[in-house]
Amino acid sequence: MAQKLEQLTDCLQRRLFVELEASGRHVHLTKDHIQTLFGHDLTPAKPLSQPGQFAAKERVSVRGPKGELHHVAVLGPDRPQTQVEISLTDGRALGIQPPIRLSGDVAGTPGCTITGPNGSVTIDHGVIVAQRHIHMSQCDAALQNVHDGQVVRLKALTARPVVFEDVAVRVHPQFSTAVHLDYDEANACGFRTGDLGMILK
Repeated sequence: MAQKLEQLTDCLQRRLFVELEASGRHVHLTKDHIQTLFGHDLTPAKPLSQPGQFAAKERVSVRGPKGELHHVAVLGPDRPQTQVEISLTDGRALGIQPPIRLSGDVAGTPGCTITGPNGSVTIDHGVIVAQRHIHMSQCDAALQNVHDGQVVRLKALTARPVVFEDVAVRVHPQFSTAVHLDYDEANACGFRTGDLGMILK
C-alpha cells in the first residue's frame, strides 16, 4: 500500500511540476581541443542530471576583449564542436554580446580564447547564452502534454516567484526531466536546490 501511494505521489508530481536546476558558466570541448588544453582526456568528477554527462575535474579560463573568467567548468563527454555557455552578466565582463540560443546553435556567434594548463585555443564562434529550456523524458512530456520544440511559459515556485517566457521544451528518450536556468535567471527568482516549477501553456 505504501509503495502504491509513493508511486501515485510521484506520478502526480511529474504531471504537475518540473524540477529546477541552476546551470553555471561552462564549456563543451571537442576531442582535439581537450588534448590541446590538457594533454589528456577529461577526468569525470561528478555526474550531472542528464544521463552520461559529467562535470570534469579540469577547469579553464575564458578570455574576451575586455576581461577573463577563471575556473570555468568543463562538461563532458567531448562534443563535435566547442561551445561556451555564459550568462549575460558574464558577457559584459568579457566584453562580448552573445546571443541567446539553444545549445548547438552557434552559427554567427562571437568567439573567445580558452586557456588550460597545457595550452590555449581561440574559437571564432561558439559563445552563447543558453535559452532557458526544459529537458524532458518522453514519459514526462506525455504526462505534461507537451512536445519537443514547443515553447512554453514556466512559473518558478521559488522564494521570489517569477513566470519565465520563451522556455524551450526538449524531449529525448535519454533525457532526465529538469529545467535549466542560468545563474542570472536563478538569482532573479531566488532559486534554491530542490525548487520546482510549473509549466503554463
